[in-house]
Amino acid sequence: MTTPTDERAPVRPGGHAAPGGAPDAPHDADDRTAEITGELTEELRRRRTGRLVRVVGPFTPLLLLAVWELASRTNVLDARFFPPPSSIAETFAQLVGSGELFEHAGITLTRIAIGFVLGAVPGLVLGIALGSVTTLRTLLGPIFASLLPVPKVAIFPLLLLVFGLGEASKYVIVAIGVFFYVFYNAMGGVLQTPQIYFDVATANGAGRLQRWRTVALPAALPSIFTGLKLAVGGAFVIIAASEFVGSRNGLGYLIWSSWTTFAVAKMYVGIVTISVLGYLSTTLVTVLERRLVPWSRQ
Repeated sequence: MTTPTDERAPVRPGGHAAPGGAPDAPHDADDRTAEITGELTEELRRRRTGRLVRVVGPFTPLLLLAVWELASRTNVLDARFFPPPSSIAETFAQLVGSGELFEHAGITLTRIAIGFVLGAVPGLVLGIALGSVTTLRTLLGPIFASLLPVPKVAIFPLLLLVFGLGEASKYVIVAIGVFFYVFYNAMGGVLQTPQIYFDVATANGAGRLQRWRTVALPAALPSIFTGLKLAVGGAFVIIAASEFVGSRNGLGYLIWSSWTTFAVAKMYVGIVTISVLGYLSTTLVTVLERRLVPWSRQ
């Protein structure tokens, strides 16, 4: 009588099954080991690439400036329109030394700050209100939707007629631009809030104002801060354009007056200064967001 042991496939030396027998277990283990080794190698390669990108990334602007300098010095670029960065740096140092750059930058930042507050506060309040109340959204939504596509700079001549060439027209034009960024992001944030949150608040006796404060506003904060960051960039664009024609000071005026006198290096200083200030302002809003809305990173 044949026992179960006798029915097993013959095994060759080294643990390999004979033809027609059980799977080659050591061979499968070798394949799995090779697969794991390949995955680990790929992961190490990705990590090395990531570290290299993090190290080199911050220096790419310097590489761009070096290429620009070389191209301008060798006449690959027309130095009349693209002066070498070293020449721009010299002009920057002169404007800083004379205090002219600080004066223009301070005036521009003041206009942006005042206009930003004037536009962000009503944008926030109305955005939350229209996002929470369907009737308001139905009545007022089409009005804001029709005003949104109008270029804000296009109405600046009207603002000059109404408010004159003083500071008020600059504040208002910035406020109008900021308003729409904050308004639509606040309203969108409220509309994206699950209805069950409001239902739970209502079931616990929360009134309308309390629901706005404890449910709508916290839920909309990530979207609101997105709108604030967009509004910062938009504010710099709007104020620069308005200072081109309606001001005798500010960074926009510095750029425009430099263009009229063909002081190209000075013009670039104004452009770069606006870019840097805009970046720093957006970074400040991002820092505030991380502190005030830690759940926005999830």
